[in-house]
Amino acid sequence: MDHLKLKFIIAAWALCLTVVVKAQDKNQLVYTDVASLPLTGKVLPTKNPYHRVDTATYPALPKAVKYLLTQSAGIAVHFTTNSTKIGAKWCVKDNKPGVNQVPINQKGLDLYIKRDGQWVFAGVGKPSKECNEGVLVQNMESGTKECLMYLPTYDETTSLQIGVEKNASFRVLPDPFSKRILIYGSSITQGAAASRPGMAYPARLSRETGLNFLNLGLSGNGKMEKAAADMIIDIDADAYILDCVANPSPEQIKERTAYLVNTIRKAHPKAPIIVIQSVVREGGNFDQVIRKRVADQNTEIVRQVTALQNAGVKDLYMIKGKSLLGTDHEATVDGTHPTDLGFDRMLTELKPQIIDILKKYGIAGK
Repeated sequence: MDHLKLKFIIAAWALCLTVVVKAQDKNQLVYTDVASLPLTGKVLPTKNPYHRVDTATYPALPKAVKYLLTQSAGIAVHFTTNSTKIGAKWCVKDNKPGVNQVPINQKGLDLYIKRDGQWVFAGVGKPSKECNEGVLVQNMESGTKECLMYLPTYDETTSLQIGVEKNASFRVLPDPFSKRILIYGSSITQGAAASRPGMAYPARLSRETGLNFLNLGLSGNGKMEKAAADMIIDIDADAYILDCVANPSPEQIKERTAYLVNTIRKAHPKAPIIVIQSVVREGGNFDQVIRKRVADQNTEIVRQVTALQNAGVKDLYMIKGKSLLGTDHEATVDGTHPTDLGFDRMLTELKPQIIDILKKYGIAGK
């Protein structure tokens, strides 16, 4: 092989190597830690950015409630980027998987991108261990995109970094939703058995209405305790929705409803309070004990709300729960928690009633 031919081969090899390296550089993502940046869906300011409430401020809260408030249900990152690929690195606590939970909902991420004015599903971060890394979406068109990335619904997020292509823009934006409507509730509020974080019904309400529905779901522990009521009044909101009837016993509903409602009313005299009956648990189709408990819960909450209204508590509303899941008994994963089908049916019933009430107070979104 003569010298000239050897030089040509070396030059061609170097050119190919340069092209490969540049392609690899383009595919590599640059990550931004969002811990110190504005987050969407925060109930209260917290030292840990991914907690919903700083529980050290409320020592009287039950231990189980404190634990659940460390979970990042409803929290999201609102950002823009012109990257054609979006990834993430995130860590969660090593909590045991729930038997009625999809891992993506419990520990994963859920990405939406706005298209033609609507939030459209774009991809998920699939968890496999305590710390994860993955691409949520790729091969997108160029141009700036408005994005909303939901954090895990049923685990404590300990870190989150969002990745975009090298030289691509990345900017975190304030909360995209207007007003603040707090939903205090049960595991159904928190989003148990949804397929992914963005399918929890408070998140869907926000995207569909443009209003900011804050997720204070406390799985199995939305029991109207005095300490919980005293915490709720520190959460500044334009309206308060109490979707917690499924958790307390009928006796607890009788004992605690008046304090919860009156405490909110005193602290926030102009804000409407909307109480939602428990969904009818499908576990009670044949189990008479479950059927009676739910019936007694729903009867008692009507009795208590009616008494409060008759006593002069204003701007207090009741939404019945009988038909929230439909009538074919096919809308839960375990007889209690709605699937995505169940949440869809709930929203069909709840959204127009909630919006009609809120409009009376000038609370409107998009």
